Amino acid sequence: MEPDLFTAAAEERQEKEPSSSPLAVRMRPRTLDEVVGQQHLLKPGSPLRRLVGEASGPAGPSSVILWGPPGTGKTTLAYVVSKATDARFVELSAITAGVKEVRAVIDGARRASGGYGKETVLFLDEIHRFSKAQQDSLLPAVENRWVTLIAATTENPYFSVISPLLSRSLLLTLEPLTDDDVRDLIRRALTDERGLGGAVTLPEETESHLLRIAGGDARRALTALEAAAGAALDKGEAEIGLTTLEETVDRAAVKYDRDGDQHYDVASALIKSIRGSDVDAALHYLARMIEAGEDPRFIARRLMISASEDIGLADPTALQTAVAAAQAVAMIGFPEAALTLSHATIALALAPKSNAATTAIGAALEDVRRGLAGPVPAHLRDSHYKGATKLGHGQGYVYPHDLPEGIAAQQYAPDELKDREYYAPTRHGAEARYADAVEWTRKNLGRKRS
Repeated sequence: MEPDLFTAAAEERQEKEPSSSPLAVRMRPRTLDEVVGQQHLLKPGSPLRRLVGEASGPAGPSSVILWGPPGTGKTTLAYVVSKATDARFVELSAITAGVKEVRAVIDGARRASGGYGKETVLFLDEIHRFSKAQQDSLLPAVENRWVTLIAATTENPYFSVISPLLSRSLLLTLEPLTDDDVRDLIRRALTDERGLGGAVTLPEETESHLLRIAGGDARRALTALEAAAGAALDKGEAEIGLTTLEETVDRAAVKYDRDGDQHYDVASALIKSIRGSDVDAALHYLARMIEAGEDPRFIARRLMISASEDIGLADPTALQTAVAAAQAVAMIGFPEAALTLSHATIALALAPKSNAATTAIGAALEDVRRGLAGPVPAHLRDSHYKGATKLGHGQGYVYPHDLPEGIAAQQYAPDELKDREYYAPTRHGAEARYADAVEWTRKNLGRKRS
């Protein structure tokens, strides 16, 4: 960092008056070993370790692009590098900086390198906000290592960062923080002298609600903690009660234990409301799960099951919608995933219903488990290997595509099951046409009605 007179004065004030800085700023790690989460990026020899001076040999540190959701530590990692590296550290934000500022940094880096052998690390926050031309201005400096770039983005860099810059940098993906990661940070902030210094305590019930509010965002957790701690101290309380936290963040605690009965009860109510076509009740239970911090992937999996179990061929697009929702949820996460889950829940709740696919496979499995399997008819057996013809395999098989209507009246099921019918389609929605199709095909197969 290159502090000016005002920056230096602000930093001095922060040291003398810690409360002048937000709790999230005060609790920033000072070393990589203090970083919460992202351990996959902090192993010995990793690019970030090399950036803080742990590099050795002829290979220098690489430029990196940090990609991850808000609050996962992108700015924190850059801050740690700024404190630990011997290099000259310069910070820019793509929100306020442009090509002029980038070129000034590059010119300064070349002078520092040529004049007194000082390397420069450039931290560029929100790089996805830079236009193509602005990103192009970084290329010569990164390619020639006049600067080592640390760029941060919350958007997919394959869409928001130009290919030449991606090819000259290492892409490091930050993972959402787990509840355990955020819990460790909260507890450290409660006791650390840089944080709240033991001024208040946090009961387990309040801590659980704070974790739900945070949603894996460390900055959000510390901001809410600081506000609640201030409210508690103003009341003369040494403990942050659940009511105080609810009042502070204006968000009620949802009674929902993700490892207990509520997890399964609310999930069951969601699916049964979809099955019953009550879209409003389904959305209520979905909202309870979202607000309680339920894993969006769990919700998406339940919707995929519902699409086949309760809708099936009455609306063949239901499963496509549920699968697309699951894929989208895995890519975007909360809070935007709530929109996708709502989309899928509404579509499934209002779709025509049929459990014919469910009962069909259930009946077939029951017969197999009862031992009603029988040998595969000889004409259906594989006849492609040597000696199969002598065994009579494939003899008498009629190729359906050789017939005008594409259906051959021959036996397909084993003898014990030749007239067994498993699929009983409804006349609901699109399944009506499948009902017509199955009636026609069974008739043309010469099947006797069971």
